[in-house]
Amino acid sequence: MISPTRPLISFTFDDFPRSALLAGGAILNHFGVAGTYYVSLGLLGKSEPSGEMFVLRDLTMLLEQGHELGCHTFSHCHSWETDRRAFEESILQNRTALSRLVAGAAFRTFSYPICPPRPLTKAAVAKYFLCCRGNTGQTLNVGTADLSQLFAYFLEKSSHKIQAVKEVIDRNRQRRGWLIFATHDISDTPTPFGCTSEFFEEVVQYAVNSGARILPVVRALEVLGAAQAQQPVSPIAHRPTAERLDGQASGSFDRP
Repeated sequence: MISPTRPLISFTFDDFPRSALLAGGAILNHFGVAGTYYVSLGLLGKSEPSGEMFVLRDLTMLLEQGHELGCHTFSHCHSWETDRRAFEESILQNRTALSRLVAGAAFRTFSYPICPPRPLTKAAVAKYFLCCRGNTGQTLNVGTADLSQLFAYFLEKSSHKIQAVKEVIDRNRQRRGWLIFATHDISDTPTPFGCTSEFFEEVVQYAVNSGARILPVVRALEVLGAAQAQQPVSPIAHRPTAERLDGQASGSFDRP
């Protein structure tokens, strides 16, 4: 049940374009808050439709600044078209890659790449994480909620409608819910999957002024009293083939 004593807002970024940290993270830091970055480690150092992807030092910088690093599969797997077992294997591959790249780091939350998952995929993924953020809804989470597919509000869909964003923040305050914003790159010249720095800063400012607690996803779950995640039990043999962490691992990328 999502009914905090004080409304919650989380800012999340999918794929982890560098600008999401260098520009978006700087804005969050300015207001003294942190966000969640959902990363596909197979995209390390690549250039993708949402911009230049993260480099190795960005991972440690992100954690040092108090942000959360979440899982987005290793190869940015299509959530509907990817076979369930392959999707699960990509999650395990991402986890292994993270442990090799950043000592002591671990994924506790997840976001589905590209589109909603198949039901069997959703059921398989749930056991690995405290919660999974979806990519549909354009609304807040309140009352009874599905922690395996939480609603998200993608900012780029309202990038020319700041009043619509302010209205959903107001509704979140009135209903004492949990609003999870999502986007990709943050830039003065964003891709179609991101938004401008000016727009993003105005959203963060309004969110802070709303009186909501601005927290990374995993911290919001702690406030809500979510149960501790179960230890993953893999039903598949994890074969780290093509686990090349130099950014050259293969993987589909239809769109962010």
